[in-house]
Amino acid sequence: MTSPTPPAEPAYADRTFRSGAGLVSGVLLILLVGWVGGDAVFRGAGRVPWVALAALLTAIPLIVAFTLRPAVFAGEERIRIRNPFRTIVLPWADVATVRAAYSSELVTEGGVKYQLWAVPVSLRERKRVARKAARQAGDDPYGRTSATADVRDTQARVAAADRAVADLRELAEQAGHSAERSTVTASVRWAYEVIAPSAVGAVLLVVLLAIG
Repeated sequence: MTSPTPPAEPAYADRTFRSGAGLVSGVLLILLVGWVGGDAVFRGAGRVPWVALAALLTAIPLIVAFTLRPAVFAGEERIRIRNPFRTIVLPWADVATVRAAYSSELVTEGGVKYQLWAVPVSLRERKRVARKAARQAGDDPYGRTSATADVRDTQARVAAADRAVADLRELAEQAGHSAERSTVTASVRWAYEVIAPSAVGAVLLVVLLAIG
């Protein structure tokens, strides 16, 4: 008896794009809110512990949603965008472009725009990179390249968000040139695991404050 043929492995693993600053700030905020709220729960009197619990139930899912949750997963056939309250899956064939102006966003062939929360645009970083590039150009006004120059320095002259967007745009173009047609279907799913507890906590908080 022959064993079933295992499913074909993807050509490469998904590339993941996340905000390091968002992850760090999310962890710090959760620790801070947990410390303040926990102190109110264990040391508070009367209705204070219940109000603190409701506030924690409201705040922590929101912090997770806006700092730890956002990510972009780029695979061979599709891109998966995990935003604070939604997860969007799109085959590369549906992607018209990926761009970054004041925010990073993906535009579908139908003109629908999805913001990439995991790739925040920093105007300050762009200005810093532009000033560095201007100084380097001033050092060599004729644009000559030194024999000892590191070609990787060109990557350092681009802001992190612009590098990520360029990588995603390149992946989209490569997938568009592929002869194989993707079997992935577009879908949008709401993150009820984040929305539900936060909504329950907000309702409880309003009720407790109203009857207090």
